[in-house]
Parts: sequence; structure tokens; C-alpha cells
Amino acid sequence: MPQQSDPGRAAAAAGPRVAAAPPEPPDGYGPERVREAAARATRHLLERQDPEGWWKGDLETNVTMDAEDLLLRQFLGIRDEATTQAAALFIRGEQRDDGTWATFHGGPPELSATIEAYVALRLAGDAPDAPHMSRASAWIRAHGGIAAARVFTRIWLALFGWWSWDHLPEIPPELVFLPPWVPLNIYDFGCWARQTIVPLTVVSALRPVRPAPFALDELHTDARAPYPAKPLAPAASWDGAFQRMDKVLHVYRRFAPRRLRKAAMDSAARWIIERQENDGCWGGIQPPAVYSVIALHLLGYDLGHPVMRAGLESLDRFAVWREDGARMIEACQSPVWDTCLAAIALADAGLRPDHPALVKAADWMLGEEITRSGDWAVRRPGLAPGGWAFEFHNDTYPDIDDTAEVVLALRRIKHPDPARVEAAIARGVSWNLGMQSKNGAWAAFDADNTSPFPNKLPFCDFGEVIDPPSADVTAHVVEMLAFEGRAGDARARCGIAWLLAAQEPDGSWFGRWGTNYIYGTGSVVPALTAAGIAPSHPAIRRAVHWLESVQNEDGGWGEDQRSYQDRSWAGKGASTASQTAWALMALLSAGERDGKAVERGIDHLVRTQAGDGSWFEPWFTGTGFPWDFSINYHLYRQVFPLTALGRYLYGEPFAPAGGA
Repeated sequence: MPQQSDPGRAAAAAGPRVAAAPPEPPDGYGPERVREAAARATRHLLERQDPEGWWKGDLETNVTMDAEDLLLRQFLGIRDEATTQAAALFIRGEQRDDGTWATFHGGPPELSATIEAYVALRLAGDAPDAPHMSRASAWIRAHGGIAAARVFTRIWLALFGWWSWDHLPEIPPELVFLPPWVPLNIYDFGCWARQTIVPLTVVSALRPVRPAPFALDELHTDARAPYPAKPLAPAASWDGAFQRMDKVLHVYRRFAPRRLRKAAMDSAARWIIERQENDGCWGGIQPPAVYSVIALHLLGYDLGHPVMRAGLESLDRFAVWREDGARMIEACQSPVWDTCLAAIALADAGLRPDHPALVKAADWMLGEEITRSGDWAVRRPGLAPGGWAFEFHNDTYPDIDDTAEVVLALRRIKHPDPARVEAAIARGVSWNLGMQSKNGAWAAFDADNTSPFPNKLPFCDFGEVIDPPSADVTAHVVEMLAFEGRAGDARARCGIAWLLAAQEPDGSWFGRWGTNYIYGTGSVVPALTAAGIAPSHPAIRRAVHWLESVQNEDGGWGEDQRSYQDRSWAGKGASTASQTAWALMALLSAGERDGKAVERGIDHLVRTQAGDGSWFEPWFTGTGFPWDFSINYHLYRQVFPLTALGRYLYGEPFAPAGGA
């Protein structure tokens, strides 16, 4: 731990700026055009608030969500023509000239996404010899065909006999019987993965096949041998060991005791039903909901059963209908996250703390507090509940990141019932502190969810399946603790030490939940300076130097999703409003307000703002799984630029004295 003056006392002395209206900009601060840009952005954001107090932007991912929605409806026998054509309109609109689909704006072609989109368009009636379809199928064959697709895509195809269950990894339902201390128990998986894997164990055990409405021979590279065997890795390697374990499980399924297997599937069904949320969904995210509905249906729950009816109704709420009649499916919805970020942006941009919009937002956030235990209690059984989730309804999986940001938002608002706010904040802070992992950092949903084994399983070939601590989440918790005057707490100091040790050699930080090194750096630098690390500290200077080195010629910052696979892309990409704002937030907190980089960055935001106060941002700057699952949060382009403009005009929310 670096030597510091007392950051806890420094933060407490400065205190959060909530008691009075923000000061007028000092002489020389904030030219008129910056104030006008901030005012336009404020008006635009206020106009988008729901009457209940929340904000929510569209959460855009990729066409696999839309394709799988149609495949689910086909499997259940409920696909209708209107929904199919609306989904097809959206999917066709996302196809590129070469016939492929990508998983993020401007990204490279992606095989599994292209296969699923192609199948969805076949369901919609698009002929395989149509030009757009023949281009897609030719590209798919040229890149290995269905056999080269990821496991989850082949599971969807197996449901209709387009792929053989024998050529898929086994996922035995007996997995649910493993106690939490046994490797590869379901709690070794991240919450999003376990919610998907538990229902998939039922699907894998029952191996359903519904009649396919057409053949897909055109997607195989060789119709005579569509299921080529993959070579085994060396037996001494982890990959080889798990491949051989999968072979053993294939043999086991033929001899599994029937009573044991039925008991396992019954336990899986209970586990699934117990975690259904009040709105009918599971975890507030679409993929677990889809697989849960399929699993329960296979176990005999008819579509009229209350659990099934609520689940199907919840899936309809993931649909975003566009003006042209196209229907896009969100993988998730982000109202709590969007609302706390919007409140922070408005407060930091000068909206008075008791403004009705902020008070209404606070009321809504307070109503979303989670006060019952969830899966996180398996690792933290004695911890009292508290905190907030990401979605409208997700009481089982509160989010450490959201909880930290909600606390930061509530502290900026002057609420008429301060005792209620204080009690909610106290519970949230206590819960966040209790969710610290033993290495001193914080993850998104669980503590110490770091087992190396789940990622080795043959069916885990897509995205992250564990939830290790990350720099961005840890930074938000540290910033929240500093705001609460607790930067000197031993647990906060452990988090600070972890962040300093996690800095990349070039001065940046890896961004787990946002793209990527710009997001990580934009999260960590404000947290460290809020916690008392001086702007002159070597870590802060390295971060400033890196941000200045990757600034684009137009004054903005941008980073492509490819930086997750290729480090040479770090900090490189078309300038975006959200990433420019992240870089500015870091530089401003590092004392660079009068620097050339900040001046150019602010100028970029002002120049690229639309007349209605918004910014155009088709690029994906959010992250679900690094590289594998990218997100375009449509509200990021509004809240983060406004936050940066506000902090440029009025300074940081608080300015800790002292430093390292």
C-alpha cells in the first residue's frame, strides 16, 4: 500500500456536494458554448425521464437475440407471422454486403451469428437461393459450416434435428447436487452462466427434437460427413482432461440411474422456479429466461401454467419496436444503471439537488432496493442483504457496481426523507463491503467467483462463465467509499492497493464491463483521486500520459471492441461521445482541466452534439463478455458526455485534500 495522507479524513472533510446549488463557474471556466451544450444535454435527458422517475436507453446487442427468440417460438409452436416478419425486417437490416452479420457495429463477420440469422430468415420465408441468402450460406460454408459454430448455436440447431445431440458436450443435471465446496458446482459459475446452465442440464438430458420446417444442407461443408470429430488435446492438458471427461459423461448418460436422473431434473426445476422474478423473467436477462422456459416445457409444464405464462409474457417485454416496424430484442434492460448514471450526470452538470426530476429518480431508486438474500449468500451466508440490481426485476442477483453508483447518485440528491436515504445507503455500503473478494477487489455479482475450472468445460466456448474482480467495478466501489468518507477504511485501502497493482505497463487499466482500456482508465483515475491519491502520483501521471497518447486527431477518444482480442487496438477506434467523456473524466480528476487534451476533448463533445442535445453513437462501447458479447447502451452517449461537461464547468463532485 503506498504511503498517503489520510484519504478517509480528506474525503470526509471535502464531503459530497449535495447541500446547495453548484457554484457559478470561476472566471475563465466554461466558455459560453460549453454551458450551452451542457444545458441542451440536460434538457434532452430530462425530457427522456419516465413519469415514474427512471431512465432507460435501448440495450442493443446482436441478431442472435432476435434469431433465438424466433427459434424459441418455433419450438413451442407459438411463432406468428407478424412477429416473424418484424424480426426478419430487423435481421435483414443488420446484414452486411458480404452476406454476413457481426456482433458489434463495424466488427468482423461472426460465424455463429451469421448461421443463426440465416436460419431465422429461413423461418421468415426467405428463399435459400435469394441473393442475400446465398451470399450468407456461401460464407458460412467457406468458414467451416455449422460444425465450426459455437456450442450454443449447435444446441439450438439440435432442437430441430439440424445437428446431432451426440455431437454436443454433455451437461448432466446431476450437477445441481454438487455442494458448493466441490469443484464445478453451479455456484462456481457466474450468476448469468449458472442461470443458463441449470435449465440446459435438463435440455441436454432430454435431448428433444422437434420437426424441422426445412433442411439446412446448404450450411454443411460436406453433406456426407456433417459432424467431423475434433482431435483430442493431450491427456496431460486441462483441455484434454475435460474432453475425456465429456466422453465419460456421454457413456454415463446411457447408464445413469433413472431415479437419480429424475430427481436431478426435479431439483433443477425447483431451482429454476424459485428464481423466477416477480415479472416472470429470470435474472432480468433474456438467455436464461429462454432456456428456463424450454426446460420447464420439456418437464411437462404446459404453456398455460402460471410459471410458463409469466415467463413468456416477460420475454415480450424485451422487444423494442422501431418506427419502420422492425422488432429488436434486448438481451437485458438497464433502468437502475441508466437512472443512477443519469442522476449523477444531471447533478454534476448543475441541476439543483432538490430538483423534482432528481427527487423522483431517488424515490424510484429507493423503491428498487433489494432487501432479501440471493445466490450471493452461498459465499457470504452471514451478510445482511442490501443493494441494487441492474434491471427492473432481479432480486436474486443484486449488482455490486450498480449499488456503488446508486449510492453515489443518492448522495447528490436532497431528498425530503433523508432518514430513508441514509438507511438505504447504509445497507448498500455494508453489503458492498461484505462482497469484497479475498484479493481486496470487487466483482460484479459474487465474491471469490474465480474457479479456473468452468472455463475449461467443452460447452463453455462462448463468453465469460466466471465473475472475477475487475478494475472498473473495484474503482466504482472505492469511489463510493471515498464519497462516504471511508477511503481510510482498511477494506478500501486494500481495494486501492489492488487497483494500483492492476495498472497496465502503459498506464491504462483493463475495462471488464466497458470498452475497454479507456473505460477502465476512466473509471479508476477518478476513484483513486477521490480516495486521496494525488494527481502527481506516478500511477496517475502514467494514466494521463497514456490517455494523451491515444487521443484522436479530432480531439475525441475511441476504442474498438477488438482491443479485447488484440492489445494493439487499445485506445484505438473512431471517436465516440461516451469514450471521449470517460477520458475527460479521468483527466479532469487528475488536475488536467487546463491542459490541451481536455480543451480538445471538450471541443469535440461540443462540436459533435446534435441540435437537440444528443450525440450520435452507433459504436458499441459496452461489454457483456469481452469480445464475445458487445453492447451499445443507448443512454451512454447522453449521460457520460453531460457528466464530463458538468465536471469541466463546475469541478469534481468533491476535491479531496492531501494525497499520496
